[in-house]
Amino acid sequence: MSKLKVVSEKSLINNSRVVGLLAQLEKINTESTESDTARHVTSKILHLAQSQEKTRREMTAKGSTGMEVLLSTLENTKDLQTTLNILSILVELVSAGGGRRASFLVAKGGSQILLQLLMNASKESPPNEELMVQIHSILAKIGPKDKKFGVKARINGTLTITLNLVKQNLQNHRLVLPCLQLLRVYSANSVNSVSLGKNGVVELMFKIIGPFSKKNSGLMKVALDTLAALLKSKTNARRAVDRGYVQVLLTIYVDWHRHDNRHRNMLIRKGILQSLKSVTNIKLGRKAFIDANGMKILYNTSQECLAVRTLDPLVNTSSLIMRKCFPKNRLPLPTIKSSFHFQLPVIPVTGPVAQLYNLPPEVDDVVDESDDNDDIDLEAENETENEDDLDQNFKDYDLISKEPKPLVFEGKVRGPIVVPTAGEEASGNSGNLRKGVVMKANVSPKGDEDSKKRTFMDLAKEDIKDHDRTLQQQLGDQNRTISSVHGLNNDIVKALDRITLQNIPSQTAPGFTAEMKKDYSLPLTVVTCAKACPHVTTCGNVLFEGRTVQLGKLCCTGVETEDDEDTESTSSVEQASVEVSDGPTLHDSDLYIEIVKNTKSVPEYSEVAYPDYFGHIPPPFKEPILERPYGVQRTKIAQDIERLIHQSDIIDRVVYDLDNPNYTIPEEGDILKFNSKFESGNLRKVIQIRKNEYDLILNSDINSNHYHQWFYFEVSGMRPSIAYRFNIINCEKSNSQFNYGMQPLMYSVQEALNARPWWTRVGTDICYYKNHFSRSSVAAGGQKGKSYYTITFTVNFPHKDDVCYFAYHYPYTYSTLQMHLQKLESAHNPQQIYFRKDVLCETLSGNSCPLVTITAMPESNYYEHICQFRNRPYVFLSARVHPGETNASWVMKGTLEYLMSNNPTAQSLRECYIFKIVPMLNPDGVINGNHRCSLSGEDLNRQWQSPNPDLHPTIYHAKGLLQYLAAVKRLPLVYCDYHGHSRKKNVFMYGCSIKETVWHTSDNATSCDVVEDVGYRTLPKILSHIAPAFCMSSCSFVVEKSKESTARVVVWREIGVQRSYTMESTLCGCDQGKYKGLQIGTRELEEMGAKFCVGLLRLKRLTSPLEYNMPSSLLDFENDLIESSCKVTSPTTYVLDEDEPRFLEEVDYSAESNDELDIELAENAGDYEPSAQEEVLSDSESSRT
Repeated sequence: MSKLKVVSEKSLINNSRVVGLLAQLEKINTESTESDTARHVTSKILHLAQSQEKTRREMTAKGSTGMEVLLSTLENTKDLQTTLNILSILVELVSAGGGRRASFLVAKGGSQILLQLLMNASKESPPNEELMVQIHSILAKIGPKDKKFGVKARINGTLTITLNLVKQNLQNHRLVLPCLQLLRVYSANSVNSVSLGKNGVVELMFKIIGPFSKKNSGLMKVALDTLAALLKSKTNARRAVDRGYVQVLLTIYVDWHRHDNRHRNMLIRKGILQSLKSVTNIKLGRKAFIDANGMKILYNTSQECLAVRTLDPLVNTSSLIMRKCFPKNRLPLPTIKSSFHFQLPVIPVTGPVAQLYNLPPEVDDVVDESDDNDDIDLEAENETENEDDLDQNFKDYDLISKEPKPLVFEGKVRGPIVVPTAGEEASGNSGNLRKGVVMKANVSPKGDEDSKKRTFMDLAKEDIKDHDRTLQQQLGDQNRTISSVHGLNNDIVKALDRITLQNIPSQTAPGFTAEMKKDYSLPLTVVTCAKACPHVTTCGNVLFEGRTVQLGKLCCTGVETEDDEDTESTSSVEQASVEVSDGPTLHDSDLYIEIVKNTKSVPEYSEVAYPDYFGHIPPPFKEPILERPYGVQRTKIAQDIERLIHQSDIIDRVVYDLDNPNYTIPEEGDILKFNSKFESGNLRKVIQIRKNEYDLILNSDINSNHYHQWFYFEVSGMRPSIAYRFNIINCEKSNSQFNYGMQPLMYSVQEALNARPWWTRVGTDICYYKNHFSRSSVAAGGQKGKSYYTITFTVNFPHKDDVCYFAYHYPYTYSTLQMHLQKLESAHNPQQIYFRKDVLCETLSGNSCPLVTITAMPESNYYEHICQFRNRPYVFLSARVHPGETNASWVMKGTLEYLMSNNPTAQSLRECYIFKIVPMLNPDGVINGNHRCSLSGEDLNRQWQSPNPDLHPTIYHAKGLLQYLAAVKRLPLVYCDYHGHSRKKNVFMYGCSIKETVWHTSDNATSCDVVEDVGYRTLPKILSHIAPAFCMSSCSFVVEKSKESTARVVVWREIGVQRSYTMESTLCGCDQGKYKGLQIGTRELEEMGAKFCVGLLRLKRLTSPLEYNMPSSLLDFENDLIESSCKVTSPTTYVLDEDEPRFLEEVDYSAESNDELDIELAENAGDYEPSAQEEVLSDSESSRT
């Protein structure tokens, strides 16, 4: 105890002594006492500062005048030793205190005083070396903390002083080192950097780093850091290129790489790479790098470094430089516009579609006008997901007075429908021959009138109430003529059906061929039945013209088997059908084919994808979010770089091309065959790069030149146990959940025939990164230097000669929707459920947009029951305005199935509400494989403010229906538009709130006097409690100006629906709740749709408790339960633009070339090895405020 007391007293004495010495020094300054005294006092202060941390702390404490006294003395004294003492004190204070003490010194005016001292000291001849070392050391430490340091240094004229000191004292390393450190700080200011460059600083740096030598490695490191900073200036970079220094840097790097066997000088090697990185920010630098064989040099050295994990920073920086210098290539396409064209009834006057139509024919829209990426790429993405523009004008708009006008379309005769099956193509056949089963025959357009069957849409069911009948007339209650296809007798069609469903031995038989449509010159699938069937032997080639393909064994048997005898009685497909009989109850393959016949596509598709024909059931196993292997991205980029270095290894052969109908399918057995000519398919071109590697190019949305993300295609001709790499090379978004554990989906026909008819997540070595294919400024909104992104994944196929399908997400076609609606209608109990399927309108290509009405039938014909029936509140739901967001359709399927179920809760829900549902707002986009747009080439979810009845009929009529309901005082209680989200996990909602928007945009949120009912939060809170995939913390209720023309905002602001939402479902998976760590599947999506319905029922109970005679205590308990389950710590939550943690390696590859942040992140990335926690792929839980 006494010892502690002694220490405390001693500390007090020391502290008091420092205070006394500072007071004495202040008195000396005032009285201009002799310099000896000042020298003595400062010497004592220096001794205390060197020996006592408490002394240093007290001198820089808040309220202390010690720093002012020291600086004042430094400014006024003429005694050299006193000056050196004070400088030594400042060095002690700054060195031990980190950034805070350096900032403290700057705040007291230290940088200006020291710069002036440097200026005065330089006038002496020769200048005092010790003084110069001390001044430069302190300035190098405090300069980065002074935002105006560069300007101050330039005004004081100290740039040339420091530079001349280096020039005159190159051999004096003690003096040169702090001078170089200060030059590094000077160079952070671009004007200073250029000024220094004009005075020969670049040449001076190369003198210092000179030929390889392990002497003075510390000086070398600082010189390289300074050089890298100087070369960020384009002027200095050009000077370095002109003097051939790029070759010099490469030579020095190779020397250090060879001699640094123990890797003790990694920082020097990294410094050389940072200088190369800076100089290659300009086009001349990249060219010089290529000319100096830099790609091969860095590739070889980085490959040699891969074995040593501590050298990862060198590998990462080398890869970034090589990737940046990789010559920009144009996409190998004749045009970036879609391969398919649809003539619009009206051409917009302004906008991207108008520009597309007005583009001169001689303009090459594929290659960019400039590949210069000197400027920082801001990665400005106009995405639905980015909720970032919050400047909202809350002006009330009048209702649109135009009455909806439905469009009438004359049906066209269609070609044959083909269902592909797994099998080998017959050898020796070439051209446009593929496998499949003809499900429908071609008919001459000149057929008799008798060959057409007129079908009428009967919309005369009893309306919910009188005004609803008026609405039906407004929406175009009309008879619709559809041309049906006839020409084959039923026996032939049945026989063709049996080709898929029976075992057929390999025998020669007359073939069936189908005529190809001439308008689009697309290859058509043609097949030959391999068995002489009594039903078809008489038809020969009379009904079909063209070449034939022999069905392979697998196509006929369905599974791999050695027994091909005719005596087999039960087909594998029939067995499979029995085994999966408890699968999708809404799926009917025969009905699907009938529906496809009346589905109108721009390319006039004549094939049916097997997954759509046979159906999908959720797999019985969980699919976890994929763990990303360390270094996978740089490995893939290195393989891309090998294409440039070893060009002779690249095959570069086109194996699939929609733009060239005359391309020849390779006959070699080891080349994969591709196809996308079916509903919702999207694959434009395939190029074989290496034996088992293929570049895939996606098709633009029709009448557009971008929006590449959705893919759905068929692959066949594979061999098992071989790793095939697929690179989709023209994606546009700057990031993707493929970087965070999401896998693409695959459907195997062989697996389906073996009673496993499901889509599964597949692929390894998956990553998403910027590539070397340049985006045209025409498609990038005028921005130059943009690049496309690559999705790459590797797949091992389980079966030989299988037919497999790949998709971005679980496909859900327009024909599938129509099939599901028909099955729901035919299966429901009309005594209990009121179900009506109407046509909202016709789309641009003549497909019907279904409108579904669901509620409960009245209990009886009594007046009270009829009144209750008619006065139920409306709930309006819509989905699939963006074709690529197929998960929205699966959620809608879950909603529809639940509403039509016999569940008692569903019956209660039907008795509560009348549901008006538009399950697919963009049928044309879905049918034609678009990712975001309709046939008008526009995002329909940006047209709600002023929809055009000719270009946006579905939006026009959906809005008209909502306006009508508002006009007759039947405003929907809830409106919800189902969407998918490509860059976030979980399911969440966007809502609309004035108050939360003001909170978000106002500097003083507490002063906001907006009064608002918070009922808009109730439904999301309910869902966060009952739906395991739903995440309340990801919800946002901010209204952004950039979203003012979306359904959610227009229905809220113009129609007046307070509970107007967008419900976003992840494409990837969940990072919370029951499904944490799992990729999402159709089971979970459909469950979300059902849980949404349950949430609506609970919403009704909370808002209308008297109707249910529920005790108030029970309601309070339920409400408290909902509130407690929602952990919201702020008045609102906001969606992050980039909600994922960065991968360390991703920093090095995704940042732009001259982004300041990039260097700092890259340096940080290389200094440590990521822990297991840092490798976890999950969304950030934080909110943006």
